[in-house]
Amino acid sequence: MSQIQGIDIQHDVVIIGGGMVGAASAVGLAQLGLNVAVLERVQPQAYEPSQPLDLRVSAISAQSEKLLQELGAMDFLHQVRMQRFQGLETWELKGCITRFHSEQIGETHLGYIVENRLIQLALWKQMQALDNVHLYCPAKVKALSSQPQRHQVSVLSSEQKAPLSSAVQVILEDGRTLTAPLLVGADGANSFVRQWANIGVSGWDYAQSAMLINIKMTAAEPPVTWQQFTPKGPRSLLPLPDNQASLVWYDDVQKIKQLFQLNNKALATQIRAQFPNRLSPDFEVLDKGYFSLTRRHAQKYFIDNVVILGDAAHTINPLAGQGVNLGFKDVAALIESVRQRMSVTETWWDNTMLAHYQSSRYRDNQLMMSAMDAFYASFSNDLLPIKLIRNGLLKLANVDGPIKRKVLRYAMGC
Repeated sequence: MSQIQGIDIQHDVVIIGGGMVGAASAVGLAQLGLNVAVLERVQPQAYEPSQPLDLRVSAISAQSEKLLQELGAMDFLHQVRMQRFQGLETWELKGCITRFHSEQIGETHLGYIVENRLIQLALWKQMQALDNVHLYCPAKVKALSSQPQRHQVSVLSSEQKAPLSSAVQVILEDGRTLTAPLLVGADGANSFVRQWANIGVSGWDYAQSAMLINIKMTAAEPPVTWQQFTPKGPRSLLPLPDNQASLVWYDDVQKIKQLFQLNNKALATQIRAQFPNRLSPDFEVLDKGYFSLTRRHAQKYFIDNVVILGDAAHTINPLAGQGVNLGFKDVAALIESVRQRMSVTETWWDNTMLAHYQSSRYRDNQLMMSAMDAFYASFSNDLLPIKLIRNGLLKLANVDGPIKRKVLRYAMGC
C-alpha cells in the first residue's frame, strides 16, 4: 500500500469510509483487479493482548464469516480473540423459552462475537498487503463533484489518461483530487456521500436507548447468546473471551441515562436486580456506554457513479444483532455485481451494475428491518391478545422441525 502525493489522481474506485464495511469493500474490489482508494480519518489502533475488550462487538453470522474468510481476514481474528457461540435463547417474563442450537442444523457453531475494531484491523491488514489499494489516512473530504477533470494522472504510472466519460471527483482538504468512475459511500449513518447524492431516507427514532456493559465473571458463560424480553425492552447477554460477557440493557432514554451515571459497583447492583437469574450474580462491571436506537433506510442505493452501503444505506434496530451482517451482505452483493459486469463490459460501473446491486439488497434489507420492527413492537406490548400470539409463535419456533431449521439458517445468513 502506498500514500500518493499529487494534484489529480485517478482510481477505479474511491471508497469514503474505512470501517468494517468500507475496508471489506476495498479488499473485495481490489481482489477483482481494480485500483481502489480508501479515505479514512483515523487509522485503527494496533492490537495488544493486554488491551481491555472494546464495548462495540458484533455477532458475526456464518455468511459474514465466509466473506471475511474469502477476504483473508479470518486468520488474523483466530490469532487474536473472539468468542464462538453455538446457541441462541429467547424468552419473556414468565413465558416459554425458545432455544436454537447449531447442532440442530448439523453445524459446529452459529457465529462469532468479535470486537468491531478487531474486524476492522484484520481488514486493514489485508488492504496493506494489496498493491492496488491506496490508503489516504488521515484524510478529510472538502467537496465532491460529478464533473471529471480534463486529465487524470494514474496512480500506476506518470502517464496522462483521457478524461472519463463520467466520473466523480473527491476533493480533499489538503488540495489533492481523486477521480474515479465509481464512488462508494461507506461513511456511516450520517453519510456525507448520501447527502451529497441527494438520496433521501425514511425512518424514525425509537423511544429507547441501549446500554452496553462489559462484565468479568469468575467462570465462563456457556457459548450461548440469550435475551429476556420485558415490557421495557430486552435484557441480553453475549459471551466474550476470558470469562467476560457483553450485556445489553434496553430501556427508555431517561432510564439509560440515569444508569450510565452510576459508578460500576452501583450499576452491578442494578443489573443483579433487573437481569434474569440466568446471569450469575458473581461478576464485576468493567466498562459501559450507551447509544440511541434509530431506524433509517435510504430511498435508493445509487445514482450515476455513486453507490452507498452498510449504515450509509440502512440502520436497523440492533435487537437481533444483524446490523453489520446486513452491511457485509451489501459488500458481497456489490463485489458480485461488479464481477459479473466486468465480464461483459469495460464500463462495469454503469447503472446496469448498480441497479443489479440495489435489486439484490434493497428488499432483503427492508424485510429484515420490518421484521425487527414487528418483533420490537410485539415484545414491547403487554396487551393480552398480542402476548398470546407471540407466545404461540415462540412455541412454534421452538418445535424441532423445518420451521426452526429455516429460522436458524436465516439467522446464520444462509
